[in-house]
Amino acid sequence: MTDANFVNDARVMSKGQVTIPKNVREALGINTGDRVTFIVEGNSVRVVNSAVYALMRLQEQMKGEAALTDFQSEEEIAEWITKSRREENQQ
Repeated sequence: MTDANFVNDARVMSKGQVTIPKNVREALGINTGDRVTFIVEGNSVRVVNSAVYALMRLQEQMKGEAALTDFQSEEEIAEWITKSRREENQQ
């Protein structure tokens, strides 16, 4: 995904469908079959890659949770993740 800033428009078809212009898809990292999320804020709408939006929401929800654990570094978290995955794979 890029930090591109530009304006582009598209026509709304009879069924409410809109083709997302290629340069917008590229800027958002959207490929065929991907999902997009529409965020309505007043009179404006943002279109975002759903996977990226879900990750952003998760990060917001998890903010401050690390402070509630005994983890002291990112390395400790990475080790815990690796250990957890190994345990899951053994099951």
